[in-house]
Amino acid sequence: VQLVESGGGSVQAGGSLRLSCAASGYDVSRFSMAWFRQAPGKEREGIATVSGYGRTSYADSVKGRFTISKDNAKFTLYLQMNSLKPDDTAMYYCAGRGVPNLLSLRVSDFTYWGQGTQVTVS
Repeated sequence: VQLVESGGGSVQAGGSLRLSCAASGYDVSRFSMAWFRQAPGKEREGIATVSGYGRTSYADSVKGRFTISKDNAKFTLYLQMNSLKPDDTAMYYCAGRGVPNLLSLRVSDFTYWGQGTQVTVS
């Protein structure tokens, strides 16, 4: 399994970014996936997750601003981030676990991880 994030960068507060996570060896259409982030000196936190059945859940800190989605044909997970704030500055990671019914934002529930993409909001 390989998960590769892209789409990070630097943006001004109030701006938008869309992160992508390209999956290989992992069935995006069937299995649960999530986005996490980790700011310097802080623990990794789950911010958005989607189950294999399409259910979604968000952390309160991003609810209403971020949207998780997936393109099954492209084997890709997305995170649309709007109304970005400086507090959103972090390394962003996608993660997966080969089960269909997981809807979790806990780090320990996920097996596969990407290498991360940096998002900086100023």
